[in-house]
Amino acid sequence: MAEKFNSQYEKNRLEELTTRILEQSKHVGADACEVAASVSVGLDVQARLGQPEKLEMTRDQSLTITIFIGESRGSASTTDLSDGALQRTLVAALAIAKVTAPDPAAVLASRDQIIQTVPDLELDHPWEIDAKEALNLAIEVESFGRQADSRITNSEGGSVYSNRGISVHGTTEGLLVSQPTSVHGMSCILLAEDGDSRERSYAYTQSRRPNQLSSPEVVGREAAEKTVARLNPCKCQTAEVPVLFIPETASGLLSSFVSAISGGSLYRQSSYLLDRLGTDVFPSWVSLSENPLIPSAMGSSAYDGDGLATREQAFVTDGILSSYVLSLYSANRLGLESTHNAGGVRNLFLQGENDFRTLVSEMGRGLIVTELMGQGVNLVNGDYSRGASGFWVENGEIAYPVHEVTVASNLDRMLKQDLAAVGSDIDLRRSITTGSMLFEKMMVAGS
Repeated sequence: MAEKFNSQYEKNRLEELTTRILEQSKHVGADACEVAASVSVGLDVQARLGQPEKLEMTRDQSLTITIFIGESRGSASTTDLSDGALQRTLVAALAIAKVTAPDPAAVLASRDQIIQTVPDLELDHPWEIDAKEALNLAIEVESFGRQADSRITNSEGGSVYSNRGISVHGTTEGLLVSQPTSVHGMSCILLAEDGDSRERSYAYTQSRRPNQLSSPEVVGREAAEKTVARLNPCKCQTAEVPVLFIPETASGLLSSFVSAISGGSLYRQSSYLLDRLGTDVFPSWVSLSENPLIPSAMGSSAYDGDGLATREQAFVTDGILSSYVLSLYSANRLGLESTHNAGGVRNLFLQGENDFRTLVSEMGRGLIVTELMGQGVNLVNGDYSRGASGFWVENGEIAYPVHEVTVASNLDRMLKQDLAAVGSDIDLRRSITTGSMLFEKMMVAGS
């Protein structure tokens, strides 16, 4: 990268600032204090039609102070880490806490709750690439895509990015932890034409380890294949048919489910899964668990946002909802114990045995959903309705692309009754990872 990132130096610097602020908070009248600090450097380049178009180098830093006075708390943030700015931020957080209504659920994790030893999850992997090399890669990935098919007529560009950073979290309860991370990636967005039909699609690769990124040729050709496959779409007839969500769209279904079992939705009583612990929410062949401690995985973290040690755990066991997703705050609101999930789930997995072609064959006649539009999930009652595009399947084979359709059902019914199979084609670029999900029936509204 253009700017070298010294994670050990930044760790020492942020920990020293954090420790100093925690100590100062005791002298200004705070009962407790929490500090979250981070710094990152990044390189982001883009090339279009074979020419450099964007070169962006970033260095970001921030620090947030949360002051507790009795049962009230106040927070203030700054991107200026000079002594004067930090002092003003501390005073601002203190002033906010003094006028904030008490909230008994808002407490820091105690000394016996916080993580004691932080394991090395290998989340930080440098990519020794400079701006010129990154631009050459961006040109290369776009070139492979543009040359893959004569119907590719334009491009929104190829891009390459690399980001490294470190975060530090400390409290007056004895917590002082840090975690260095990296994320690297490459993408390509193409446009295709065939007669009056014009379509756009993309492909990307992302990993914490640069040597695990797909090659420019693979990414470019995938972008081209996805783009030309969308040409000359039709509207399908309105019908209740099987629907297959590819991993990119299926992960959204799991995200909605996780939101429904998360503490915020539960204590606000805005979830269709309220009071459903111990009941069926999936078919009996489904178990759903997270493993935050996988080395180098995208969702891995040794501790959650409260400073509690993360752990491998199941939320659905043999189809039954066995655990909610709770932070310390939401657990206190509900009178339950934290599941060490402040900040959400990490490396949630759902994987089946059948490959994608087998699932398409099993459909017979139905819709493959490759893209979703709109925000059509009502977590209060589970109603699901989204604009969609994808491919129509006849006799177990992809027949033609479709667009401007709506898929509708109820999330509770979909996941509990209509889920017929899950594919083996998991997408490891996300923290919530699933294979393709095949549902026996959904209402598909077309022409």
